[in-house]
Amino acid sequence: MILVTGITGQLGYDVTRELEKRGEKFIGTTRKEIDLSTEEGTKNFILKNKPDAVIHCAAYTAVDKAEEEAELAITVNGLGARRIAEACREIDAKMIFVSTDYVFGGDGKTPYEVTDEKNPVNTYGRSKLLGEDAVSMILKKYFIVRTSWVFGSNGKNFVKTMLNLADKNKKLKVVNDQIGSPTYTPDLAKLLVDMVQTENYGYYHATNEGFCSWAEFAEEIFKQAGKKVEVEKISTADYPTPAKRPFNSRLSKKSLDDAGFERLPAWEDALKRYLVELKKV
Repeated sequence: MILVTGITGQLGYDVTRELEKRGEKFIGTTRKEIDLSTEEGTKNFILKNKPDAVIHCAAYTAVDKAEEEAELAITVNGLGARRIAEACREIDAKMIFVSTDYVFGGDGKTPYEVTDEKNPVNTYGRSKLLGEDAVSMILKKYFIVRTSWVFGSNGKNFVKTMLNLADKNKKLKVVNDQIGSPTYTPDLAKLLVDMVQTENYGYYHATNEGFCSWAEFAEEIFKQAGKKVEVEKISTADYPTPAKRPFNSRLSKKSLDDAGFERLPAWEDALKRYLVELKKV
């Protein structure tokens, strides 16, 4: 039996859909069942239900707000992950911890390997790195999966924001000097469910294939959605935010290849399928 945390979030929601599709036994939890900000609230539920594996999707993800709420972000993403790992160790369960490209500093233009030096430039990245370190220190049966630029049907994301703005604007300014990969949650969910059924433990990078800037992502959204919106490409300096963002969020998928896992489809293809899904909602 698999326990999935954060099932009201984009990724947790799609992980449960994937498990349902495969007829796998699972328990999905929200903050009501597992409160990551408290030790008892985190561990007791896991120890009581004794899952074979935990896919830990719940997280504090408000990147800008984390600069004001650093303690909360670190408690949820760092301490919360530690507590889940401790519970998993007690019952000998596997654990998948979903992490982020933001653990890297964003220098250079080449994709980061899983072993490259970590140097987060914001609180969110630091909180996730604390979670990674705790999980890898406490457990032997762990998968740490870094992803980026997530979008899915359940929750807010860049695609939905752009589509909403397109209804009111003919021209939009979008940052063009941050490069990474969009990730469609049903594609990532499929990989996580495949992964948890193996013993190929370790660190992985998982995003849809291909790289783009946020501006290029926006252009492709408008093109595929048939929206006539001009994208004005601007620099990060022209769009200041409370949290600093890495310029280079490219992630190497060599770890997936080495372990025999299938890479995710191209991000443009993922976007196409997502736009079809959005029409059904």
